[in-house]
Amino acid sequence: MITPPYLKPGDTIAIVAPGRKVSTAEMDPAIKILAGWGLKVITGPHLFGSFNQYSGTDEERTADLQMMLDRDEVSAIICARGGYGTVRIIDNLDFEKFARKPKWIIGYSDATVLLSHVQSNFGIETLHATMLINFPADGSENEAVRSLHDVLWGAIPEFTMPSVSLNRTGKAEGELAGGNLSILYALNGTSSEVNYDGKILFIEDLDEYLYHVDRMMMTLKRAGKLANLAGLVIGGTTKMNDNSIPFGKQAEEIISEAVAGYNFPVCFGLPAGHIDKNMALIMGRNVTLNVQADIVSLSFSKAKKPDFTGRSIFRMLKPALLFLVFFLLIYLLYSLILKPH
Repeated sequence: MITPPYLKPGDTIAIVAPGRKVSTAEMDPAIKILAGWGLKVITGPHLFGSFNQYSGTDEERTADLQMMLDRDEVSAIICARGGYGTVRIIDNLDFEKFARKPKWIIGYSDATVLLSHVQSNFGIETLHATMLINFPADGSENEAVRSLHDVLWGAIPEFTMPSVSLNRTGKAEGELAGGNLSILYALNGTSSEVNYDGKILFIEDLDEYLYHVDRMMMTLKRAGKLANLAGLVIGGTTKMNDNSIPFGKQAEEIISEAVAGYNFPVCFGLPAGHIDKNMALIMGRNVTLNVQADIVSLSFSKAKKPDFTGRSIFRMLKPALLFLVFFLLIYLLYSLILKPH
């Protein structure tokens, strides 16, 4: 995996709204905090637009995000908020310049589409972290905001939690993948889906009916997505809904039951997701999960030095290789057909 450069004062951070619309009043406190970190803040032309529930049409939202992916001076792109919409534009985006010069993409919830797509197709780390809509309206910095700042500046996350009864003990290492369960379910079978084999899967969700959670977990299980995990970590399962006839299990019990037949360690209660204490997670980074009977730890490895082999070197040489192939075709055409004998 490739780690984008960490931020420093003077760097540029771009704000986009690939899903639901936002207002200037909602963004102003967060923009002031970003500027207070010494960052130059830029916004897309359609950030405060409105088209039904979206910040703009599909074309407008695509254009804003494409602009920030392509601009060399942008070091990080943060989503203004979640809300449905990113999946409608993901296939219209060109990540070629982004892949040549990676930058942090930050968000959660609906932004899981972006995080998963980038991890799966380009091997670049992203941040599952709080978005601007969640910054305190009074301009203060809560734990989630400080966590985002610290990781962007190079801090290595580490979490320690008391164990709970549904946990399954064990120790595992692997690349962290995942995000919002509903989005992962929607990405099943698409080009944006990460191959979870050998990885530590993180899931969280908000405002879902309990039987929806069961259906999503059953789909992932039947599709073989859970069988070869190295480990499973569950964050917030917040404001779940039930029908007038109770489903009979809470979200944590549904998830635990879905993975009961496997042997990998399972941890509930990671402080991430649709909760106030939404701590920043480096998606794509190798982590160590250690679930003991009384305590759980999740620790991230240090960033690897840039690797210019394999896919990275191919991306850099691709334009030159295409030119070489074109030149050879012209030469062969000239030699075989046009060159006088």
